[in-house]
Formats: sequence, C-alpha cells, structure tokens
Amino acid sequence: MGRLSHRVTFFGSRSWNKAHRPRRGPAYRDQVEFSKELHDDIAVGDITVSFRLWRRPHAKVGGRYRVGRVEIEVDRLELIPFAEISGADVRRAGEVDREALRDRAAHAGPISDETLLYRIAFHVVG
Repeated sequence: MGRLSHRVTFFGSRSWNKAHRPRRGPAYRDQVEFSKELHDDIAVGDITVSFRLWRRPHAKVGGRYRVGRVEIEVDRLELIPFAEISGADVRRAGEVDREALRDRAAHAGPISDETLLYRIAFHVVG
C-alpha cells in the first residue's frame, strides 16, 4: 500500500495553506453602505448616526468603512427600539423627522415602535 500524503488539495491543484484562507480586515469595510445623497453630509460631519434594521451587526466598534470619498470609524453600536430614538438622533441621522427615518430604515422590512434597530454612532477619520 502507498504512503498517505499529508498534503490536502482543494479545487484540483491548489494546496490549502494560510495564503488561501479568507482574509479578515479590509474586506469587512464594504458592509456599511449609505445612500449617495448622504455622502456629502457624512463627509462634513453633519451626519454622525445611522439606524439599521439588521438581523445581526454588519459593523463593529472601531471598524473603519469607506463612505464616498471619506472613511468613517464606528464609535458605538447598540440595539434600541425605534420608539426610543431621540429627536437629536433623528437630526444626527440627517432626517427631518421620525417618519422620514422610519421610511429610510424600512427598506429591509416594516418598522413599528417596538422594532429593534442598530444605532451606529461614527465619526469621519479621513
């Protein structure tokens, strides 16, 4: 009987090693997207909060994400009911009122006052 090989091969001819493992870090950056009409307000610091209807977080505290021509860093990430969003946070999110915020966040599903949203606080880093 022949010798067993210690080399594991995937996809035909490529051997599996550290070089072929999925990368972490920069690939995570593309997970937070904003409507293009918000990019300028984010760039100048007028928008510093976003609310997301996610099943799980797609960002992390300390994570950096490209938004148009700038990069943002997440300062805080928390799960809160829609009813607890303050008027100040509505303005920090770039919306004129709570219903406009509800409409923007509802692209992923309906939002009632009890619906939990991720509140993402961030700042521009470059």
